[in-house]
Amino acid sequence: MLVTGGAGFVGSQYVRDLVSGRYPEWAGARVTVLDALTYAGDLANLAPVDGGYAFVHGDVCDAALLADVVPGHDAVVNFAAESHVDRSIEDASVFVRTNTLGVETLMRACLDAGVPRIVQVSTDEVYGSADDGTAFGEDAPPRPSSPYAAAKAGGDLVALAYARTHGLPVSVTRCGNTYGPYQYPEKLIPLFVTNLLQGRPVPLYGDGRNVRQWTHVEDHARAVQLVAERGEPGAVHHIVGTTSLSNRDLTARLLELCDAPPDMVRYVPDRKGHDLRYRLSGDRLRRLGYAPAVPFERGLAATVRWYADHTDWWKAARYAP
Repeated sequence: MLVTGGAGFVGSQYVRDLVSGRYPEWAGARVTVLDALTYAGDLANLAPVDGGYAFVHGDVCDAALLADVVPGHDAVVNFAAESHVDRSIEDASVFVRTNTLGVETLMRACLDAGVPRIVQVSTDEVYGSADDGTAFGEDAPPRPSSPYAAAKAGGDLVALAYARTHGLPVSVTRCGNTYGPYQYPEKLIPLFVTNLLQGRPVPLYGDGRNVRQWTHVEDHARAVQLVAERGEPGAVHHIVGTTSLSNRDLTARLLELCDAPPDMVRYVPDRKGHDLRYRLSGDRLRRLGYAPAVPFERGLAATVRWYADHTDWWKAARYAP
């Protein structure tokens, strides 16, 4: 197994689960993690399975490196991505490089090496806003709003083009907002929780009406594994979470869990091009037997406890260059 971006948030959950035997069909797999260790990638995320994998420090855009690393692997799962929308608004270039050109470089390496199974991990943001509440199906066309989402859509289309042109056995997954431990504290839940744990206010965009579907990181990783095992090559697979909430309602729940008063919320100017709502349907994964297993209320409370118990981790992560 080659897991690119395996030291990031979702990638590290996948590696921890894979190495610890949570996926019986691939128990005992030899795992290689390739990660550029940018600000959001950290080998500390893999500390619970230290020694259970081989590590390569590198970039998915490095064709020469991939030509050395990819051959000999039975499956490749690509989590490598720049993922923060706000950063993409400030500078889209690194997002296009990693999320689009990096995917093409990796697909070419997989094709040259004859890899029999590839999963490209993506996001619901490629569809843009579902303003009328209608769920996007797995064959809906991308209409991204942000540079981040556009770069991810570009990478997905490149991967699917390799499937159709070359017969490359690659499947795409797209998930809604993911939450859980080891998430870099720039995203809403870890940012708000770590602020509140320090007695700091939280910045809520606009009027807080933006609605997101939420998936626990364990469910996200398990769905990716199911697609790696039995997904349809050349097809998109949606990972649908357990709940949809407005950011305002989510913030209220975080305030309660952190025992913080309502006046800790600071409404700030809305993000440019901020999509109102994301909503997916997920027929392909359901046919494979997938259903989310972590109820949102339990998962959210456990996530808050994890950040409360791991202050050393997030204090180091918050201030990484």
